Amino acid sequence: MNILLTFTGFNDPYSLGLVGEQEVPGPILSLITVKKFDRVVLISTPNTDKNTSATLQAIKKLHTEIELEVRDLPLTDPTDYLLILKGLRRHLREITDKASGSNFFISVASGTPQMHACWLLLAASGEIPARILQVRPQKFVSKNAPLVSEINFSSPEFPIVRAKFAQVDSTSEEQRDFSTVVQQLGIVGDHPAIRKALEVGEALAESAVPILILGETGTGKELFAKFVHLLSGRPAERFIPVNSAALPKELVESALFGHKKGAFTGAVADQIGKFDQSNGGTLFLDELGELPLGTQAKLLRVLHDGLVEPIGAKQPHKVDVRVIAATNKDVVRAIKEGQFRSDLYYRLNVGQIHLPSLRERRTDIPKLALHMLDRLNAGLKKPRRLSPGALSRLQSHSWPGNVRDLENVLERSIRLAKREVLDADDLLISESVTYADPLAGLPEPSDGFSIEDYLGSARKQLMLKAIDAAGGNQSEAARLLGITPQAVHKFLQTQRSGLQPGLKRVSTSVKDSRTQGKRRKSRKSK
Repeated sequence: MNILLTFTGFNDPYSLGLVGEQEVPGPILSLITVKKFDRVVLISTPNTDKNTSATLQAIKKLHTEIELEVRDLPLTDPTDYLLILKGLRRHLREITDKASGSNFFISVASGTPQMHACWLLLAASGEIPARILQVRPQKFVSKNAPLVSEINFSSPEFPIVRAKFAQVDSTSEEQRDFSTVVQQLGIVGDHPAIRKALEVGEALAESAVPILILGETGTGKELFAKFVHLLSGRPAERFIPVNSAALPKELVESALFGHKKGAFTGAVADQIGKFDQSNGGTLFLDELGELPLGTQAKLLRVLHDGLVEPIGAKQPHKVDVRVIAATNKDVVRAIKEGQFRSDLYYRLNVGQIHLPSLRERRTDIPKLALHMLDRLNAGLKKPRRLSPGALSRLQSHSWPGNVRDLENVLERSIRLAKREVLDADDLLISESVTYADPLAGLPEPSDGFSIEDYLGSARKQLMLKAIDAAGGNQSEAARLLGITPQAVHKFLQTQRSGLQPGLKRVSTSVKDSRTQGKRRKSRKSK
């Protein structure tokens, strides 16, 4: 008989996902869906008795074949190790005596960290012959990290014991694993274009050939350079990014190749260049097209023979550097215009990775948005969620700034939102102006169109944008909009109450003001 022992937690049996009011299975339901159990023992505490009752009913409904038992642990403090251990030991003696010869499993997904630690102590010491089951959050699930993984403390392969004798190498296979690196860097998406870019990067990673990454601003070129570096086997910390556009033209060679003391006015000491700093690792040259032609010629020599010559040095020296360059420019056009050396382009273009724009992989936008929202929620007291309408609006937008643009919009929107669930018109998206007539962007009236809803959403967006631009200062926001501070204050109060300010409310206020005006005239005539 397989018996599962687990505390119930606040995410059992279901918890709210990141989309609207959508519910997702909690740790216990996720676990029993993947692994078969004959009996489940739920350990309930005073703070989770409602969750326990709901979990009990959910399991009965979904898995009628499972035998269920609830054990109460009256903890006054769910973080007190001694109280937790005493309570667990009392229950475990009764459970194990009744089910001698059974296979015991312990879930460490629900409950407090102190409860998890007590489970580990009891299992590792052999006090209860059980295997530990870990249920991962969905965002950490991958080919090499499944939803549920098992630890058997009685096994000779127990990882903690093995770690005492094993030498941990910084270039271990785990570091080089494709799925682990993708997860570590937070690369999200399964569109064919992004999968192809990842496959090319993986194929080129272990060679020393230079790579050229092409893509629009904000597509994640530095992230992909790190992806290649981590798969290359070179030291993980030896990744040096350089923004070529930010280097002063008169100091760019010194920054890249270094200089000797006295090589030029102001060179009061030796300086180590970026190539020497990244020796043995990877140098990422972003905005490569901004490098002066003279510097491009010196870069070509380093790529050709691996020799770096600092300014003022008597002779060059050898370096072992993997160069990954990136640009958002049309390189072929830049070559024709004499702004980029063709020989450098062909030297770098041994391996090329093209990153698609966000509008070219729209199917990835909801996944990206929810991944970003999950990360941003970690810094908020009250987590935010997105309605299906909000996700739909994100997916239909053109995103001229790509992934970076999407992240900025989400962060700006959730920090100004007063409600937990953001709707489409809560998103502060700045439309790119590509037309002279500001009215050319108005929607075409059609079946189901509501001018009141449209104007209400437009008013709300203008209010939020002004408040954002004014840094939360209501008086400044009112000045930008040409309205009174009282109107901005009223708008914010309405937002906090969860009401939707629209045209009907505005029309009513106009009607009221007219009525007040008539009353004033009537009083004057009297």
